[in-house]
Amino acid sequence: MSDLSGKCALVTGGGSGMGAVIARALADAGATVVIAGRRMEALAEVAAGSRHIVAMNADITDETSVRALFSRIADEVGDLDIVVANAGSAESAPFHRTGVDLWRRMLDVNLTSVFLTFQHALAGMRKRGEGRLIAVASTAGLKGYPYVSAYSAAKHGVIGLMRSLALELADTGITVNAVCPGFTLTPMLERSIENIMQKTGRSRQEVTEELTRSNPQRRFVLPEEVAESVLYLCGPHSASVTGQALSISGGEI
Repeated sequence: MSDLSGKCALVTGGGSGMGAVIARALADAGATVVIAGRRMEALAEVAAGSRHIVAMNADITDETSVRALFSRIADEVGDLDIVVANAGSAESAPFHRTGVDLWRRMLDVNLTSVFLTFQHALAGMRKRGEGRLIAVASTAGLKGYPYVSAYSAAKHGVIGLMRSLALELADTGITVNAVCPGFTLTPMLERSIENIMQKTGRSRQEVTEELTRSNPQRRFVLPEEVAESVLYLCGPHSASVTGQALSISGGEI
C-alpha cells in the first residue's frame, strides 16, 4: 500500500459504494480525504468512520456548486494532491426508448462531472507542478453493452477526456488516468440486478449468472480491488503511468 501521509484527496460520490471504499482506502493510507456528493446524510455516515475523512455537500454536475466546493476545500483543508472523480450513475433502456432527458442525465453525472471536477482541480495542481487525477470509468467506456447506450457513451467520453488531458499535462508532473471496473459489487449493481429481475421475471441467480458471464473469472469485481488500483495510481511509483485506462474486469477487456 502506498504511504499517502500528508496528502490531501477529494473523492466525488464518496457517500456510498465504490466512492466510500476508495475514500476509506486513501484515509487508511494516511491521506486527508474530502468526500463530496448530494446526499449529506450518507457522506456524514462515511466520514464518521474515520477522523481523516471530511464530508462536504456538492452537486458535482453543477459548475457553481463545484466552484464553491473547491473554494471550501482550499479554505478548510488545503491544497489537493489527489482527485478521484468517482460520481456516477447508470440507467438502462433500449436505445429506441432512450429519451433526451435520460441521455442528458447520463452525460451530466458521468461525464460533465468529471470535466468540472478535473478543471477546478487543475489550478492548484499546476501551481505546485504535481498531482494525481483519476476518473472512475467502466468497462462500458472500453466496449459496448446493450441497453445502456447513454451510460456507455458517457464513459467512452471519460476515457477520451482522460487521454487528451494526460497528453496536455504530460510535462507538468500531473498524471491523469482512469480505472475501468467491470460489474462490481456495489449498491448501484444491486439496483441494476433488482431492475432486471423486475423487468424480466428472472431469479437473482439467473441474473447474476448472466452478468458474470462476460467476466472470464465468472465473478463480480470487488470494490476493494478497484480501491487498491487507485492507491497504486496515487503513489510515487506510478509517476510514469498517465493516459491509461486500467481494466479491472477479470480479463473481460
